[in-house]
Amino acid sequence: MINPKVADLRKDYRKASLDEQDIAQDPFVQFDTWWQEALNAGVDEANAMTLSTVSKDGFPTSRIVLLKSYDRDGFIFFTNYSSKKGQNMAENPHVALLFFWRELERQVRVEGSVRKVSPQDSDIYYNSRPLGSRIGAIASPQSQVIPNREYLEAAVSKLEAEYKDHAPQRPEHWGGYIVVPELVEFWQGRSSRLHDRIQYTKDAGGKWQPVRLAP
Repeated sequence: MINPKVADLRKDYRKASLDEQDIAQDPFVQFDTWWQEALNAGVDEANAMTLSTVSKDGFPTSRIVLLKSYDRDGFIFFTNYSSKKGQNMAENPHVALLFFWRELERQVRVEGSVRKVSPQDSDIYYNSRPLGSRIGAIASPQSQVIPNREYLEAAVSKLEAEYKDHAPQRPEHWGGYIVVPELVEFWQGRSSRLHDRIQYTKDAGGKWQPVRLAP
C-alpha cells in the first residue's frame, strides 16, 4: 500500500540548468567546476559520497565514505581493507560513487574500477590525520561483530596508553583506494522532474564524449 505521507513528499527543483554549450568537454574539469561551486555554496560535507560495491555473489551494498583527493586519474578515499567494502572490492573491482549536493540540487554519478593507492600515499594521508583517528583505525575491527561499545572503548584506551609518547604507524589493514572512472554523469535538478543529465563516456580512442540523457 502506498503511504501518502511519504508519497506526497516532493520538491520542485529550480535553481539552475545544465546545457551542452556550458559544459567542459572533460568530466574532470566539469567536476572541478561543480566541486568549487559546492564549496563556495557552503554545501555540508561536500566530500561525502555514496560508495556502492558488489560481492562475488552479486549482492550490492552502499555506504557513505569521504572523498580525500581527486585528479585526472580518479577519486581517492581511505578505509579498512578488511571491512565488508574492502572484501567486496577485492572480489569485484567494479564500483560506483554518488555525490548528492542538496543545496545546489545536483548529483554526480561515477562508475568505474577501483584499486589500492600506493603504500606511500596511504602513509602520507594516515600521518596527516588527528591522533584519535589514527588510533581508531587500529582499534576498530571494522565490519566485524563486537560484544559491546565498551569493547571498542577499552581497545582505544589501551592504544592511547601505548602511543602516549610516540605516534602510531599506519596499520597494514588500512589505506587508500582510487576509483578510476569509466562513466561520469552530472545531474542538475529541474522543474517538473525534467532534470538535466549529461553523461560522459570514453570513445574507442580514449577521448571523453558527453551526451544528454532523458531524465
